[in-house]
Amino acid sequence: MADKDTNRLTRELETRTTLERPKQWAPAELLPEPDKQAGFTYRWIRTSTLNTADPRNISAKLREGWEPVKISEQPKFQLLIDPGSRFKDNIEIGGLLLCKTPSEFVEQRNEYYQRQTEAQTVAVDNHLMRENDPRMPLFQERKSSISFGKGK
Repeated sequence: MADKDTNRLTRELETRTTLERPKQWAPAELLPEPDKQAGFTYRWIRTSTLNTADPRNISAKLREGWEPVKISEQPKFQLLIDPGSRFKDNIEIGGLLLCKTPSEFVEQRNEYYQRQTEAQTVAVDNHLMRENDPRMPLFQERKSSISFGKGK
């Protein structure tokens, strides 16, 4: 029994740091994450595809309330921006422009599209139910039941 005690490590040597796996390499993120500012939501917006400008997309997003983020607001992006960017003093990487909008606009937008989806779902259901005939129903309630036999 004394031999078992001598083979054991002391409690101080058994720490979690000695049992951790070594850190592994991971590929770099395609787009870095901006430092969040309270009350704002950030999004990368397409300005070009395959070096072809997409003015329709960027103008639609600007009309929705998205505004480009200045380099002075996110100084960690200073070295990452495209040198030939059309958006001077803003953060554009690989045809994507970093923009922000108040979080309440995003919540309002989500609610708007949720209402649109619900209205379309109700309309489709009503249209289908109008075509329904009790002699040949489109939808049937399918219920299964389990019954147990009597043991002898």
